[in-house]
Amino acid sequence: MALPPTLAPALTTELPGPRSRELATRLARVESRNVTCLEPVPIFWERASGANVWDVDGNRFVDLTAAFGVATTGHGHPQVVAAIRDQAGDLIHGMGDVHPPAAKVELLEALAGLYPGGGPVRTVLGSSGSDAVESALKTAMLATGRAGVVAFEGGYHGLSLGALDTTWRPDFREPFAARLPGRTVFARYGDVDDVARCAAESGTPIGAVLVEPVQGRGGERVPPTGFLRALRDLCTREGWLLIADEVYTGFGRTGRVFCCDHEQVVPDLLCAGKGLASGMPFSACMGRAEVMDRAWPASQGEALHTQTFIGHPLGCAAALASIDVLAKEDLAARAGETGKRAIERLRSGLSDCDAVAEVRGLGLMIGVELRRPEHALAITRQCLASGVILLPSGEGGRVLSVTPPLSIEPTALLTALDVVIEHTRACSG
Repeated sequence: MALPPTLAPALTTELPGPRSRELATRLARVESRNVTCLEPVPIFWERASGANVWDVDGNRFVDLTAAFGVATTGHGHPQVVAAIRDQAGDLIHGMGDVHPPAAKVELLEALAGLYPGGGPVRTVLGSSGSDAVESALKTAMLATGRAGVVAFEGGYHGLSLGALDTTWRPDFREPFAARLPGRTVFARYGDVDDVARCAAESGTPIGAVLVEPVQGRGGERVPPTGFLRALRDLCTREGWLLIADEVYTGFGRTGRVFCCDHEQVVPDLLCAGKGLASGMPFSACMGRAEVMDRAWPASQGEALHTQTFIGHPLGCAAALASIDVLAKEDLAARAGETGKRAIERLRSGLSDCDAVAEVRGLGLMIGVELRRPEHALAITRQCLASGVILLPSGEGGRVLSVTPPLSIEPTALLTALDVVIEHTRACSG
């Protein structure tokens, strides 16, 4: 089972088309106005395959976002779709922490086999990246007895209350400040000495350091080589847990199964999501057995941390299929090689572009930082009008985020990037 080749954009209506406009009007009547931005009116997706997306008006696009980095194997990979369909025919929902589905055991065994460094591993499943971070923060609190966390400027770990306390952006945190524990201090990303300084000055004893090996929503920021290894060494010396938030970077995105693998770093806890199940709402907090067993007591019938949909059979089936595709199609290595070509194309095409401050990335996690955030927003809209879906990221939304499906063909990606280069250069002129 394989995906069809990526097709070039084909636009048959103005954007947004009439059906998208109609749906936007209807959505405004029923959804909280804080959720979906309706000005300008977005396109409404109807179907997707590989690196292509079709909207409700029949327009075809090339997706350079993988839908927030989720569609690692490609939208609607036949093997993933078949696994979900087969599982749905047998069992849609189980009793995940009472009478578990068999698929949960198979998935947990597969995840343990992928953990950086190997060794005994324990996992708590969830439904979102925020869930995984919440599980990791609770684990660190129980394992160390210390509530303090060092996170990083620019970091994003989710918007649920525990995760929100570790998310850098003040505009997300401040409206809920009275509800947040305030147990997080923020260090400069990539600076291990600043981590030690922040921990020493913290009013709360530190139990863990929470880090994205490459920052995603913070603007595809790649730290200096050796940073993660130095952070591991610091945590070991100080008795802190190292939590790797690989919700975005995991499952091949940066050219290795996990980004920690680039420096052979073994975290104490690892958060996974997004590409784990190639489209199903599913996540995992994985950890070294010694840490997890120290933190969590054996269940006596009531779990300290659980949810109704823990180990959901459809998510387990999708994740197992996605992991199999990742291995069979060598998607991590493909991402590494395709990413190098993509970065080279962007750097050469934008080398003399005054609007661009930097092109950076690792694997297929690439950012084009612009000097002015309004340029990034304009370019994403112009690319959409040309049939290429792109998102801004980073501080003030000044970074063009390129995170396509790992299965995209190099030629298709480079052709789409030529559209990005064209509009970026026009913005500079």
